[in-house]
Amino acid sequence: MQNPFLESQLALGWQEQRTKQPDVTVVTEELKNLYYKRLLPIEKHYSFHHFHSPSYEDADFDNKPMVLVMGQYSTGKTTFIRYLLEEEFPGSRVGPEPTTDCFTALMYGEEERVTPGNAITVDPKKPFRNLDPFGNSFLNRFQCVQMPNPVLESISIIDTPGILTAAKRKLSRGYDFQAVLRWFAERVDRIILLFDAHKLEFSDELTRAFGALYGYEDKLRVVLNKADRVDSQQLMRVYGALMWSLGKVFRTPEILRVYIGSFWSEPRQRCDHYKLIELEEEDLLTDIRNLPRNATVRKLNDLVKRARLAHAHIISHLKQEMPTIFCRESKKHNLIYELPVIFTKIQQQHRVPAGDFPDCTKMQEKLLGQDFSKFKTLKPSLMNSLNKLLTTDIASLVPLFQQQEQRKKSLPAVLDGEFLGTFRRDQFKGDPFKEMLKDDEISEADSDEWVVEKYKPKYDEIFYNLSPHDGKLSGTKVKEWMTTTHLPNSVLAHIWRLADVDRDGMLDNEEFALAVHLIEGKLDGHWLPRELPSHLVPPSKRLSTSSDVAETTI
Repeated sequence: MQNPFLESQLALGWQEQRTKQPDVTVVTEELKNLYYKRLLPIEKHYSFHHFHSPSYEDADFDNKPMVLVMGQYSTGKTTFIRYLLEEEFPGSRVGPEPTTDCFTALMYGEEERVTPGNAITVDPKKPFRNLDPFGNSFLNRFQCVQMPNPVLESISIIDTPGILTAAKRKLSRGYDFQAVLRWFAERVDRIILLFDAHKLEFSDELTRAFGALYGYEDKLRVVLNKADRVDSQQLMRVYGALMWSLGKVFRTPEILRVYIGSFWSEPRQRCDHYKLIELEEEDLLTDIRNLPRNATVRKLNDLVKRARLAHAHIISHLKQEMPTIFCRESKKHNLIYELPVIFTKIQQQHRVPAGDFPDCTKMQEKLLGQDFSKFKTLKPSLMNSLNKLLTTDIASLVPLFQQQEQRKKSLPAVLDGEFLGTFRRDQFKGDPFKEMLKDDEISEADSDEWVVEKYKPKYDEIFYNLSPHDGKLSGTKVKEWMTTTHLPNSVLAHIWRLADVDRDGMLDNEEFALAVHLIEGKLDGHWLPRELPSHLVPPSKRLSTSSDVAETTI
């Protein structure tokens, strides 16, 4: 089947929607069992949660992949989320100044519901129970929004407050913003960091926010947003400045991938780099779309990271060095001061790689408030269990991952057709794609009138000016004309799928008229239908469409 826009993505559309999803919980259940059996006893024995992160619960394994969206205010975070969801969400506000100081978790629910932070943290089915230590100052600024949105059936999205600039750095949030970001960074599957192409001010709070992302650079995707609002020369300079600034903050040999885009579903401004924006948008949406498929791999990766930390060796060494009775407090401070040397000793004695040690400065800060007398020495049975986890148990899961890899195409995923639509409710003018029936007794299916018919003479003129062959236009010709509307590629791809009713990769005069009708409605600020309503199906295609549906059902 020919697709003039996103040919590889189209295969994920109609096919995945109609393929029965296999049971992919086997790997997740195995990971959960291994954690509770092997790793959790060690974490409890050596008070892992006091120094690093709280223990995992069922919800951390069972919940959908999460995407954390962050950036300075007015970079387009909320607009980006609306673009993905195809609709407004409760509590969302857009403005050039900071409009909210609230973390919002967007999750799927049969009914639209907003749950305050204090209430959602006691729900065992949600992965937010360990946010309690941040206190009421944070929980009063945290909420969970549940919506019956198709995108949220596959992923959850975390919207964050806009990071303050240098001019507003004296304002206090009332809670540890950096610590909250790090809590989410550890648990999410993808971090989207947005920058505005018009301003690249690296404030103190932004730099501290970067500190929360250390160790999670593999999850990070940087987006230079609103790129259609600058010319190519300005874009080149802004892109270079952003890469230089990021290189100073993230001191890693790897270069972060920066996506160039304009993530909203309105017509873009025409620019020399218009094609580049389309390609970059496709790459980022593909990356997000693959998150549900790679969720178990991410969970395994995080589990191995926790297991490899040399925490037990550190606690055991500190316990052995403490005196039994005298000078315990002074010895404690000496040990904290000598922690870098202790790391080196442990590395040599137990052959622990340097990369498996936690951040020394942060570990020293955590140790100051601890009672070393309560620490415990190495327990051989626990260490043997940990070794078995890393050498045997994880290896036994590889065949399950291979089976899941073979069934990738059938796994649930966010389809590109769901990343579409307009979100301007204030400009909503009614839906021209829904037929209003005058008589309640007459169903939509019984109506023979095609609503596009009255506009068809105008659309036919465009159709025949494009020189159809054998009464049909090829995908290439249609694409060339469609792109003149400056609508995002993903929106045009969705319109193509709706208009190509017979799925032959070409459009006849009726299908082309339908495509133009959808485009005009979109440009006027209307919503696009997710599936083609029966009253919009061209008359000559209605019988064949019904037959296709019957075959699919069978």
